[in-house]
Amino acid sequence: MLAACDSYPHKVNARRLRALALLLRHSGLRITDVVTLRKQAIDSDGVFDAAHRKNGTEVRIPLPPQTIAALDDVAQPNGYFFWTGRGTKKSCVGDYQRAFKKLYKLVGVANGHAHRRRDTFSIELLLAGVPIADVATLLGHSSTKVTEKHYSPWVAARQERLESTVRATFKS
Repeated sequence: MLAACDSYPHKVNARRLRALALLLRHSGLRITDVVTLRKQAIDSDGVFDAAHRKNGTEVRIPLPPQTIAALDDVAQPNGYFFWTGRGTKKSCVGDYQRAFKKLYKLVGVANGHAHRRRDTFSIELLLAGVPIADVATLLGHSSTKVTEKHYSPWVAARQERLESTVRATFKS
């Protein structure tokens, strides 16, 4: 998907889409929270205070250097990375959702949408063994039940992997 950003028709939008995709992937935030993110929310260590507007949860999330570099490439003088500050937040989100659909179409993924980046963030944490309560906090879910509802299949996959690892020791 990131490679497809390079072939996106409008180069300025391609850089923004790359930064947006990376930030969605490495933050777990909803697209509404990301497109209205201000530059000052990210500090010099690549950690930012993520305010989940849906429930008011605030967490600090470290970002990889490639995400910081991509964000530095799109910073706008008005203090936002992706929004001009004019117009409604809803219309800005809609613009980026349509851009993501075009991007997914370029890579041949049916029904692609920005929320898949949030899903990738969550699933990779769960598969790495991060407790579901911590994933719920990072996602801004009000309870772990919400996280379990959406991501329990990947918790089960992790359990199967663990069982397989233990079974492999039986042979030695």
